[in-house]
Formats: sequence, C-alpha cells, structure tokens
Amino acid sequence: MPEKDVVILRIGHRPERDQRVTTHVGLTGRALGARGMYLAASDKGVVQSIADVTERWGGEYFCEDNVKWRSCIREWKAEGGIVVHLTMYGLNLPDVIGEIRPKRKILVIVGAEKVPGEIYGLADYNVAVTGQPHSEISSLALFLDHLFAGTELRNEFPGAQIRIIPSKAGKQTEEL
Repeated sequence: MPEKDVVILRIGHRPERDQRVTTHVGLTGRALGARGMYLAASDKGVVQSIADVTERWGGEYFCEDNVKWRSCIREWKAEGGIVVHLTMYGLNLPDVIGEIRPKRKILVIVGAEKVPGEIYGLADYNVAVTGQPHSEISSLALFLDHLFAGTELRNEFPGAQIRIIPSKAGKQTEEL
C-alpha cells in the first residue's frame, strides 16, 4: 500500500453523458496511485467497469457510487484528511504541490461540467493544473504525477491476471 491515502471524489457526473469520462477518471486514479473513487451519483455501470479492470489487472481499488459529497468531505476532514479540488480557477499546481505532497490523507475532487460553488470554500486547496480549458482526466493525471513525483509510474499491482510486457514495437501481454 502506498504511504499516502489518496482517494478521488467525482462530482457532477451525469450518467447519461459522462459514463466513459468518469470511468476514465477512476482508471486514471487507479493506475497512478489513488486507492479508490467515490462517485457522487448512482452509476453501477461505472462501478462495474472499474471493478472488472481491477480484478483483471490487479491491485486494490474501490469505486463506490451514490456517495453524498458534502458528507464525504466532512468525514474526510474529520479523519484528519485534506481536500484538494482540481479546477482551472485555483492556484497553480507547481506553486502549491510542495505544501500538499507531505500530506498523508488526500481527497481529490474532480468535477464534471458544473461544480457547486460551495466546493471552493470546502476545499483546503483549489488547484489549477492549467488556466486553460482541458480534461478532468488530464488534470487528475498531472496532479497525481506531481504528487507522487513520478514514482507511481512503476507501481506494481498484486493479484493481476494479465500484465503488459514493455516492448519497442507491438503489443505484448502476459497471462499470469
């Protein structure tokens, strides 16, 4: 288990529109060192997709839907954690990552199209990965990479049934 407890809180998910993007938010979090994802909406399809990947590709990663985001944030803080909201309107990532990196328990809020204004006040850090419109998936990936300083790129995933064999050309996998 990593020395940090990092969990994603996905808010603003619209099941009829955002299933693929939210699944990719969860998979990005999983691949880059987060422990799991809370989904502030009901979407069993996202939960099942992430569970299927975790079962086949290994590691421990949870995805829980139907989470009340206010309660989630309140409980996280009560347990001594901090809340980082990824937004293009926050402080620049390179300027605040040094303050965030030493923290052990981090809830990362990743919004969809419209984030309630209340989130900005509840977050300990409103962090901008860039001041330009872009994907919440890329924001999460860059934030986690900066948080873990690149070490997450070599994570091992115990219990995997399959793994990729690095190769210069072509696709090579190994059934375990």
